Amino acid sequence: MQRQNTCVPVPLITFHLQFPPYFQASKISPSSSILHSSTHSTQCTPSSFHGSVTFIYKKQLLIAFKFGSKDILQRSLMGSFNRIKKFLVISCLIFEFGHGYYLPGSFPHKYDVGDQLSVKVNSLTSIDTEIPYGYYSLPFCKPPDGIKDSAENLGELLMGDRIENSPYRFKMFKNETEIVMCTTNPISNDEYQTLKERIDEMYQVNVNLDNLPAIRYMQRDGFYVRWTGYPVGIKVQDAYYLFNHLKFTVLVHKYEHDNVVSVVGTGDGELITPTNETMGDGYMVVGFEVVPCSVNHDHALLKNVTPYGTYPAKIKCDPVSVGMMLKENEPVSFTYEVSFVKSDIKWPSRWDAYLKMEGAKVHWFSILNSLMVVTFLAGIVLVIFLRTIRRDLARYEELDREAQAQMNEELSGWKLVVADVFRPPENSQLLCVMVADGCRILAMAIVTIFFAALGFMSPAARGTLITGMLMFYVFLGVVAGYVAVWLWKTLAAGEPRGWFSVSWRVACFFPGISFLILTILNSLLWGSGSTGAIPFTTFLVLILMWFCISVPLTLIGGLVATKGRYMEYPVRTNQIPREVPPQRFPSWVLVLGAGTLPFGTLFIELFFIMSSIWLGRVYYVFGFLFIVLILLVTVCAEVSLVLTYMHLCVEDWRWWWKSFFASGSVSLYVFLYSINYLVFDLKTLSGPVSAMLYLGYSLFMVTAMLLATGAVGFLTSFFFVHRLFSSVKID
Repeated sequence: MQRQNTCVPVPLITFHLQFPPYFQASKISPSSSILHSSTHSTQCTPSSFHGSVTFIYKKQLLIAFKFGSKDILQRSLMGSFNRIKKFLVISCLIFEFGHGYYLPGSFPHKYDVGDQLSVKVNSLTSIDTEIPYGYYSLPFCKPPDGIKDSAENLGELLMGDRIENSPYRFKMFKNETEIVMCTTNPISNDEYQTLKERIDEMYQVNVNLDNLPAIRYMQRDGFYVRWTGYPVGIKVQDAYYLFNHLKFTVLVHKYEHDNVVSVVGTGDGELITPTNETMGDGYMVVGFEVVPCSVNHDHALLKNVTPYGTYPAKIKCDPVSVGMMLKENEPVSFTYEVSFVKSDIKWPSRWDAYLKMEGAKVHWFSILNSLMVVTFLAGIVLVIFLRTIRRDLARYEELDREAQAQMNEELSGWKLVVADVFRPPENSQLLCVMVADGCRILAMAIVTIFFAALGFMSPAARGTLITGMLMFYVFLGVVAGYVAVWLWKTLAAGEPRGWFSVSWRVACFFPGISFLILTILNSLLWGSGSTGAIPFTTFLVLILMWFCISVPLTLIGGLVATKGRYMEYPVRTNQIPREVPPQRFPSWVLVLGAGTLPFGTLFIELFFIMSSIWLGRVYYVFGFLFIVLILLVTVCAEVSLVLTYMHLCVEDWRWWWKSFFASGSVSLYVFLYSINYLVFDLKTLSGPVSAMLYLGYSLFMVTAMLLATGAVGFLTSFFFVHRLFSSVKID
């Protein structure tokens, strides 16, 4: 009897795979009716193949194979189809990791010759203070039609970005020189002092064109160094000079269909394939460079020049010389020039210049060497541990069979705490809350880094990383509520009483700590007049997300856990606790020292993350960061497991909190490293406000890491202890 072919519903995605010669693809006639895409039918329409097997996933999987015989076809389709499908999907995901570090940004914008280009300005930033200020907080030229804020996402607001329109006017492929923007009013004393402070603190002006930050090239020690933005001015001896003339270079590439990513899908049953057709004569912006100059303009020549007019004399832009000395009660004239240059850089590669900035290159050999050493050490510890456990269990079973009367006298170590190992710990509700919040933070980190590695949170999309983390954390509240109530129910031997209190505390514990730190730091930024201060409306949005989304989801997760199963203990607990023998060394010394091994897995990568946060460098190797995260979780689990076993061997049944802090102690070393980074790498960081901002954000990061790594260690030890005492025979 002929077998009926079926369709497998899966998401929309396209793969092109090349098969060996004996595995040939063929065209399928419409009468075969193998595959069809429909939401109301299980029949399938044909698809054509050219030189390769094409899988088009649109609610259904279109597959057409032609084998050498009918038997091979039937066995392959019916016997191995599921395995092939899983292998193909997993393989394609793995292959995409190699190319998924970042996406170039949104869909490219085509500009025709003469089209107006929108130049925008962002906040002034400095690695000396880490306090951003608005662009128009300095006496710069303002747009004739007024200052307008650009639409900003939640992540940009939290990062202190304030994107506004600028007075610069560019037209595609129209070179202009000696363009006069404006002449300011005489510089007042307050404006003069502010400009001097911004120059002393090395503030950078950030200008964007088509979502590309302006990049500046400098030659240092025979090498070209790239910087984003340009300095407000420079101090030479005791005089201050302002950069009032900018030379812009816009790199453009001809807009062609091959330069953009094609979307391959199905439309009305037909395959849409990319073509090499040129879509028009327009251009795309693929680079934006700036050269700042300090030019002393002749105010007599500017009397009859209107805004956006041409300066009567030739302006020589020499970046190594200065001319516009900043003086009180004297006006400043701002000019610019712009030139368009055709470039071979294609639109998907236009961010390469930013990702290759000085200090952002990952030292792969050093990192891989560290990871290999840590993995090798963790493997040795795990192998030794497994062999020890297996030998102890074998001896226990042998003694149990041979001499029941003498067993209690001969046994020692973890086998003696069988009646106390599951005794509830002190502050058990707090433990449930911290473990649940740790699971939530860890899940958020895994999901965020995974999507960032696939390219959904590229550097071109400012703020998407912070926005994604916040959204994932809010919606993962259901996971935190479930874990907290499940653990609380397990500790209470199945009694769900008090689940609402536990769920409520989970919903308020880490968010409450975060809001406390954020409010204190925000008060400092408000007092400094910085754009880094979160607006009041954004604060209200965060509070609404907390109490209207996160809290209800957490309570729902806790309610679901009350109806679910809990983990029953394999042994009974005595009413009178067993006395813990005196230890040769304090157990907390081992707990604190256990964090060194997990710290060794991430301290090199931590340097690049810290440089990205505090030195303005672009971090984009999320694929490697995802691997480091998985390795960190593995090592934390192993370290906590081994320390729990060591405590049980010395008849110390108080393992609950120690297993949490054994892996969570890595946060202590991260905090110490952050202080070391502040002292030796951020030497120029000035002012108590800047130091408090740095320490406050570091404390926030360390708290999140403590909860996440502690949850990994505790849950690993909990399941290990449960499994260990479930494997022995107890009368």
